[in-house]
Amino acid sequence: MTPTFTPIDLQTWQRRDYFYYFTKMMPTGFTVNVDVDITATYDAAKLAGYHFNAVYLYLMTRLISEQPEFMIAQRGKQLGYYDHLTPSYSVFHEDDHTISGIWTDYNADLAVFNANYEVDKTQYSDQHGAVAKPDQPENAYMINMNPWLHFNSYTPLSFNGLPNFLPVIEAGKYVLQDDRRTMPVSFTIHHAVADAWHVSHFFKKLQEALNKPEDWLK
Repeated sequence: MTPTFTPIDLQTWQRRDYFYYFTKMMPTGFTVNVDVDITATYDAAKLAGYHFNAVYLYLMTRLISEQPEFMIAQRGKQLGYYDHLTPSYSVFHEDDHTISGIWTDYNADLAVFNANYEVDKTQYSDQHGAVAKPDQPENAYMINMNPWLHFNSYTPLSFNGLPNFLPVIEAGKYVLQDDRRTMPVSFTIHHAVADAWHVSHFFKKLQEALNKPEDWLK
């Protein structure tokens, strides 16, 4: 899907003052870590023949697309919104324990997205190097899963000083207790574009969707 970029009018934008404050006066980002119950969606995905990672990438991207504040980027000096994001994630190489970055075009139809995901995994899983799939689109955001560790906190750090207003999402290893699967999810965002309420609202929607996969996993 080709992304649409809608410019933001800074003169009328309601977050103008906050954007200035958190980029110029006190540059700030924050991370929220939440344990989510994935039991219903995990079981439904397996029953439907989907790999859970594909469903995870799809659902996160779908929910992000419902909140414009998570799709803000800067083209040159122009700030604006994308209409959707593209998940950029890593594949793990068992032979040398390295990772390579790939991406899959988002599609609102889970079956189509899953098919694209399977094609990308098949084509690029054996290609080593930092970037396995080239030509990453401009609306790509970083989302990954660490299946080896159930963490309490995960905070990605950027050292290049460049503005990045898109979210960074990381999931950890789920734990099974009393027949329930609980998975940690870390959500990092620049404070210039979003506040705690926005991220809290995202996690509320996420848990509701995970509890009722019959509403969206078809």
